[in-house]
Amino acid sequence: MGGKQSVVERLVVVVRRGLAAGTVVVMAICGTAGCSDGSGSASDAASKAASAVQSAGAKVSSAASAAADAASSAAAVAQDKFAEIKNGVDAKDEVTLGTVSTDGEGYTVVPVTVKNTDASTKSFAVQVDYKDESGNRLDTVVVTVSDVAGNGTGQGSARSTHKLAGTAKAETARAVRY
Repeated sequence: MGGKQSVVERLVVVVRRGLAAGTVVVMAICGTAGCSDGSGSASDAASKAASAVQSAGAKVSSAASAAADAASSAAAVAQDKFAEIKNGVDAKDEVTLGTVSTDGEGYTVVPVTVKNTDASTKSFAVQVDYKDESGNRLDTVVVTVSDVAGNGTGQGSARSTHKLAGTAKAETARAVRY
């Protein structure tokens, strides 16, 4: 039992240091301590564990890259939509976002309310950015709220372009009244 005690102590040190390869170390230590399932050698178990960790890491990296690409692409589309608007005025302070939720199909949505402070009927383009808890942009949506009566309010909804993982917060990136 004394030998296994030192194995546990070494494992605690590895975890405390936060090594990403901790899973591989655990499997290797378990294999050398006689914890294998009997179907192979300790080095086979360590090799399989290392391969699984590497594969999972690659999948996480690939998913993160795809999400970043999708967010960048959505931002480019938003830029193009705003470039089409002529004679618009900044209306970011006239936009209020509601509570972020998930619709029945798994997309993230947020209600958008605009206040037309002009006396004549106007339309609004509102860019809503969805961000993760760290502030990284997950998605960008442009909502058009058309024909809002002078000194009136209008409603819209910003629905993500793809299903977002985790908790997302919404913020008004920009808005134009035209």
